[in-house]
Amino acid sequence: MYQLNIVKNENDLALAFSIRKKVFVEEQGVPEHIELDEHESSSIHFIVKDQDQPIAAARLRKIEDGIGKVERVCVLEQYRGKKIGLLIMEKIQEYAIEHGLKKLKLHAQSYAVPFYEKLNYAVTSPEFLDAGIPHRAMEKIV
Repeated sequence: MYQLNIVKNENDLALAFSIRKKVFVEEQGVPEHIELDEHESSSIHFIVKDQDQPIAAARLRKIEDGIGKVERVCVLEQYRGKKIGLLIMEKIQEYAIEHGLKKLKLHAQSYAVPFYEKLNYAVTSPEFLDAGIPHRAMEKIV
């Protein structure tokens, strides 16, 4: 059984960072100084655990009045395809609505665009590179 929580302590934040490091830095080659950035302290972080083992993470930050940006959504390789990304995105949307956000934006890695389209996100940009990885901007009204 998976448990999804909003990060409320330094230990869980460190666990969320460890998942992000495994996926983005080690697996995808994103430089660590890009992966961890100046928005960490102003973001709401989410973590998914299987038993007590961290397996997925994401963050949400307010970028304008009524607009949030979903970032750093990642799931460990052995847990992909088990609807954990969906679980995270549903929780983020629920949190966003509860906190008065009206629109969510994100930069999806291009291969993940179909996943976000199934969640009613629409592509709003041509493809661009971020940390050397093709992305598309997407958004939805919540």
